[in-house]
Amino acid sequence: MRTAYQLHPICYFPSRRSSSKYHGSVKLGGWYSRQIGFTRSDRSQRFLTPIRKTRFFVISSTDDGYVYAPLLEGEHNTNNAPSSEPETFFSGWSPPRFLWRGLSVLVLAGQVIIRTLKGKVHWRNTIQQLERVGPKSVGVCLLTSAFVGMAFTIQFVREFTRLGLNRSIGGVLALAFSRELSPVVTSIVIAGRIGSAFAAELGTMQVSEQTDTLRVLGSSPTDYLVTPRVIATSLALPFLTLMCFTIGMASSALLADSVYGISINIILDSAQRALRPWDIISAMIKSQVFGMIISVVSCAWGVTTMGGAKGVGESTTSAVVISLVGIFMADFALSYCFFQGAGDSLKNCV
Repeated sequence: MRTAYQLHPICYFPSRRSSSKYHGSVKLGGWYSRQIGFTRSDRSQRFLTPIRKTRFFVISSTDDGYVYAPLLEGEHNTNNAPSSEPETFFSGWSPPRFLWRGLSVLVLAGQVIIRTLKGKVHWRNTIQQLERVGPKSVGVCLLTSAFVGMAFTIQFVREFTRLGLNRSIGGVLALAFSRELSPVVTSIVIAGRIGSAFAAELGTMQVSEQTDTLRVLGSSPTDYLVTPRVIATSLALPFLTLMCFTIGMASSALLADSVYGISINIILDSAQRALRPWDIISAMIKSQVFGMIISVVSCAWGVTTMGGAKGVGESTTSAVVISLVGIFMADFALSYCFFQGAGDSLKNCV
């Protein structure tokens, strides 16, 4: 059986001192009809209350005997107050997420530089992050560099031996490793291992409101969380690059001697004559810039995370991708600035 109810409350406010009357009627439609009336007298009303009109549609349930009353229509009047402010052209516009995230990278980098120059650095946390980025990442960086060096040795030895340029193999390998391969390969490994960890940690702290707790306690999240990570990555990456360069050259010399019969002394002597001090310095400068890009982008993506666990995963993936793109763009710009014009590094090796 379906029963229809209509509820029409009507409120009267004759004056501020007179008593208010509430008269309501409930009309019951169907096979059985009845009408219920009620009145109520209270003290005088000093303030007018909003008028609210509501219509209900009630359907009785034959299963459990209870009624189900969904609200069909509601009207609310707030004493003739204006409903909303006039809308402007940019009232419903918000900047894209990638735009304000990119701006947050610049803002965060500026804050880190200013706090570092002022000496506002949490050194204990910096040492912990330095140990994490440096010694704990040595194994995977050296292993990657060794196999990359052996792969390049196979390609160079095959081609240079056919041309009769065995004495130039070491110089070419040394220049390739010092200028490009060692900084880029080391930065890629650090971006995948450390950058993703930075983004995931700070993203989890952001969605769980731990960064807000730091602010309540009077500690700046930038001083405690971001600045130590940026300093640690910028200091550890140049030393990792030098170690990767050494291991890459050693693995290349061993492979050339054991497989292709080219003496280790020839490889090392050629590399020594081809290298210049600027090649090593440029590699350290590149790796330091790459370390800053990795740490700042990862921390910025972490502190701007939204959406719970799903947002943390998306921020981690996006931070690694943006870091890699930034590394390749910075590598091109630095190489264009550092190495212009015709080079003569291989003249002594031929």
